[in-house]
Amino acid sequence: MKKTILALAVILVTGVTSAFANTHDRINERVTASFNRDFASAKNVSWQEETSYVKVTFSLSDNILFAYYTQDGDLMGVIRNMLSDRLPINLQAELKKSYSHFWINELFEMSTESQTTYYCSLESDTALVILQSDGSGHWIVYKKIRKNLA
Repeated sequence: MKKTILALAVILVTGVTSAFANTHDRINERVTASFNRDFASAKNVSWQEETSYVKVTFSLSDNILFAYYTQDGDLMGVIRNMLSDRLPINLQAELKKSYSHFWINELFEMSTESQTTYYCSLESDTALVILQSDGSGHWIVYKKIRKNLA
């Protein structure tokens, strides 16, 4: 499960997805059946097939969501972008206390069958930091990149 979560996070954080979505007709039936069962009231559905997963972008209850499925139709996880005021209060407070000199580039929630994890991409004049919630209400540094100040 940890490998699935890590793989999904890497895909999202680095933005390694294809630019063009495949049509619904080319997606295998196991994936479409699973998606229709899991998100029956989804609207504005678009499909993107990759070698080892299928990404489905859709709207549900006024939210844009991204669901990732294996080629066998198993749901790997669901992603939603979010605003910082929607974070659990302890994660909000830690961001304000420890990263007040950074600005937020990206913030999203990743839900899998077993847990919900938050990722936050922060930037300052000197660094880019990607944080991951640790399940106990704190942030851990997932990745840190120093900027070249030439």
